[in-house]
Amino acid sequence: METQHDDSAFAERRAVKALSVIVIGGGIGGLAIGLCMRKTGHDVLILEKRKEITEVGAGIQLAPNATRILRRFGVLDETMKHAIVLERNSLRRWKDDEELGSIPLGGIEDHFGAPLAVIHRADLQRVLLDAAIDSGCRILEDHEVIDIDPNFLPVSTCLPSYRVFLDLGPNSKGYFPLVIALLLSCSSKGLLEERIHVHSPERDVWMSADLVLAADGMNSIVRRRMAVASGHVDQLVPHGESAYRFILASDLVKHDATVMGLIGKNQGMRYMGPGGHIMAYPLRKNTLYNVVLIRKAEGKKLGKTSWTARGRKEEILEHYRGWSPVIQALISHVPGSEVLETPMNDMPPLPTWVKGKIALAGDACHYMLPYVAQGASNALEDAGVLAMAFTCTDQIEPALALYESIRKDRSERIQASATNTGNTLHLPDGEEQIRRDEAIRAASRGVGPNPDKWNDKQSREFMWRVDVMAETINKFESLAQETGNSRG
Repeated sequence: METQHDDSAFAERRAVKALSVIVIGGGIGGLAIGLCMRKTGHDVLILEKRKEITEVGAGIQLAPNATRILRRFGVLDETMKHAIVLERNSLRRWKDDEELGSIPLGGIEDHFGAPLAVIHRADLQRVLLDAAIDSGCRILEDHEVIDIDPNFLPVSTCLPSYRVFLDLGPNSKGYFPLVIALLLSCSSKGLLEERIHVHSPERDVWMSADLVLAADGMNSIVRRRMAVASGHVDQLVPHGESAYRFILASDLVKHDATVMGLIGKNQGMRYMGPGGHIMAYPLRKNTLYNVVLIRKAEGKKLGKTSWTARGRKEEILEHYRGWSPVIQALISHVPGSEVLETPMNDMPPLPTWVKGKIALAGDACHYMLPYVAQGASNALEDAGVLAMAFTCTDQIEPALALYESIRKDRSERIQASATNTGNTLHLPDGEEQIRRDEAIRAASRGVGPNPDKWNDKQSREFMWRVDVMAETINKFESLAQETGNSRG
């Protein structure tokens, strides 16, 4: 089990060599990567294509594998001011509200060495943004990466180096000087073409750095270019389902005793039914109630990827007609314009996440379906591993290879478990559903595995207990002993 002493040992580690780092994407993954890299000693620039990093989204879960990383980089205390620690998770039937199982969550922190919490995505993003700026990260908003150099692998031609200082204007955040290299300096291996083409309202410019980390989401331009460079055909595959998200404010439903009772309990609610399921829990000191409804998607919605598209309340009411009165009450209260709809997609694994001195992270390389609530937590794992890898060596390619070796197989296994869990949750009523429900009842009594992997003890051990930062250091030290090399 991790201790505060262990956390201190991680927090004190510093990069073998300070690098210039460009992080593409100012979401949770990109901000966390920027923060962790800056805190270990690197010069960090974060590029965000949105005009402003604003509050969007709904609730997310932070499992112990994520919160221990937040603690080691000094932001867990601030995060927990805005989070709620759930006491239990209730698994229920769709039609009659029958509770199939109740999973206690009170001992999670003692068992895994870090808490399990739920938080509004905007609150976590704001905590990470403030911490990144305070640490010295430079952030440019309204700067979209539109391409990368097609020859971004090392080449032999040596060209002169040109560096220019730009007036960054009002769209920048942070305090240390930024140098944009239009052409990289020659090295012993020749010109390193890790250049990215950036569009902003003021200008288009080629930027480059020692290291480029792309956390630019499932529509990542870097991922697409990397796939081509690897000879890999890469495309998102429609999963056939959509997630509808909405948040109810207590002031809006204060006349409804049933819904107010849900908001007042630090409890997760999981409803399972034919072709869909619902997950709900309170947020922001029990003043909000977060509801996620997942159902079959149809027609033109298949394959879309927007996180912020507006859904239609009428569609939700129609699909969940016949579900329990509690579900009907929740849906009835949502304002029609406050539903976010996200058609979901499968992301087949890439052969590699790394090319030269460019690496993918977060949804750009392991977009996850939400059924085991590990999307944000795995992005934080990426941040922790990248930071630790560069405290082990100043050689970029070996550090990125170490990062990929720790993260790629693990995240793909969690991706697969999420997909399988979704299939289990959405079974039509019948013999298979009856067997699932009996297994959930038995698991709640401590007998056998739980088919809902988020609530399964063995699956939790894999997802939540594994300490990827420690694994990174241990693996490097083991390899160093085998080869007779040390740090650097």
